[in-house]
Amino acid sequence: MNKIIRPLLILIALLLPALPAGAELARDRLTVETAKGGSHDFEVEIARTHAEQARGLMYRESLAEDAGMLFLYDEPQPLSFWMKNTLIPLDIIFIGRDGRILNIVTAKPLDLTPVSSEGRGTAVLEINGGLAAKLGIAAGDRVVHPHFGTDAR
Repeated sequence: MNKIIRPLLILIALLLPALPAGAELARDRLTVETAKGGSHDFEVEIARTHAEQARGLMYRESLAEDAGMLFLYDEPQPLSFWMKNTLIPLDIIFIGRDGRILNIVTAKPLDLTPVSSEGRGTAVLEINGGLAAKLGIAAGDRVVHPHFGTDAR
C-alpha cells in the first residue's frame, strides 16, 4: 500500500470513535450448507452493537480464508452496507430470519455505493470477496447458527 496512504488511514482510524480499550469482538463458528450438499465452516467475529457494526472490517488488510464477521440484528429489516474504509474485497451475504441466504453481493474496497438485501434480513455475513462463488454458496443456501435457530443438524 502507498507509503502515504497507509499512515493516513491509520490516523483516520485513530480519530474515529473506537471500541472501548481492550474490547474484542465475541467469536463463534457457523456453517453454510449449500443446496448442492456442500458444508463450509467459518470462524466469525460477532458484531452486535452499533459501534461494532459501524466499525465492521474497516482498515483490515487481510482476512483468513475461513474467517468472517457476522452482523446480528434483533428484528428483520432491509439491510444496506458500504465499503467505506474497508481495504479488502468482501462478499456481503444477507441472511433472513430463518437462516436462508437472501442474496450475495461482492463489494469492492473503499466503494461508497450502498449494497442492499433483497428482502428483510436479521444478519449479514462478510467473508473474503469471491469466496462464496468459489465455494458454491448461493441465495437460498442455509446458514447454521444459533441466531437463526438452525444450530441443530
